[in-house]
Amino acid sequence: RADARQRLTQSLSGVVLVVGARTASVQLMLYAVFHAGAATNNVDWKSFEILSAHPAVEWALPLSLGDSHRGFAVLGTTPAYFERFSYGEHQSLKFRTGESFAKVFDAVVGSELAAKLGYKVGDSITLSHGMGSANLLEHGDKPFHVVGILEATGTPVDRTIHVGLEAITALHLDWVAGAPVKGLSIPQDFVSKFDLKPKEITAALIGLKRRSDVFRMQRFVNEFRGEPLLAVMPGVALDELWQTIGLVERTLFAVSVLVIIVGLAGLVATMLASLNERRRE
Repeated sequence: RADARQRLTQSLSGVVLVVGARTASVQLMLYAVFHAGAATNNVDWKSFEILSAHPAVEWALPLSLGDSHRGFAVLGTTPAYFERFSYGEHQSLKFRTGESFAKVFDAVVGSELAAKLGYKVGDSITLSHGMGSANLLEHGDKPFHVVGILEATGTPVDRTIHVGLEAITALHLDWVAGAPVKGLSIPQDFVSKFDLKPKEITAALIGLKRRSDVFRMQRFVNEFRGEPLLAVMPGVALDELWQTIGLVERTLFAVSVLVIIVGLAGLVATMLASLNERRRE
């Protein structure tokens, strides 16, 4: 129990606000940080640019989710992610081997994913459209090359493939409404001829110059006129998440108590039976 709560609260550090489309705060944390579930809507790229240019914002990391690889989440972001993202006690991400992505079809994989699938720097992988592991359409015509493997963190980063935002756009140049366009196929070598700037993202992680501006920035996001957005403080949202799963925790605790009681009852019954046998002897 203690280990689970510690891992939950230390999955994200140094991020003051998590921003996404308006939804429940717990749901926003689940898909933006833990890559579980799906967003109710995306965030327009212009809105992200406005938020990142706010005077109180020191840095902002865009996140684009929705694709996967053999059941593992694919995260589209920028190279700054490996410099700004931290976990635990403000620990930074480190590369076990390789480096950050620089080209469109470069990929950086987490330690757990690399160990389970046996990936190493230089390997070629293909991504699938959608989350999960069954009946997914593959982006087989646009393979990626593993250029880096991260050190273990004990967070969802270990189970994630990281690619550039431009890569997410390139994958879907010949896709419409979640499906490939019939009769249209844009080869991998020609994607550079298109504008790969993203039109929307899933969520964003924001760091502020002064933590005292957190409520002012949160109010600015929640009252944003461009589109309905939500900004949550990770600590508060994680407490809500822990309270949500508290019922399951209490149920497991009750089962543990019952197991102990039954075990002790069995032990006492065995001791009494042994004493009775000795009396008879």
